[in-house]
Amino acid sequence: MSVRIRLTRLGRKKKPFYRIIVANIESKRDGKFLDILGTYDPMQDPAVVKLDTEKLTDWMGKGAIPSTTVKSLIKRYQASQTETA
Repeated sequence: MSVRIRLTRLGRKKKPFYRIIVANIESKRDGKFLDILGTYDPMQDPAVVKLDTEKLTDWMGKGAIPSTTVKSLIKRYQASQTETA
């Protein structure tokens, strides 16, 4: 079973809000998922990314592959954590 870390869309029309989830590759964008790893809110200025790093490392250790968008969000999250630390 191939597992991917990707975004699922929430929010209303013209006001997107995303969850960062772990889902089977075959499942639909807003379909079944295995776990929620965090959120991404592009409507705030600057955009806010929240991640559960323990769950993220656990799932990546199990072989979950992040999508290209999620990869960039992870980098953004790590950069913001180093700035505040």
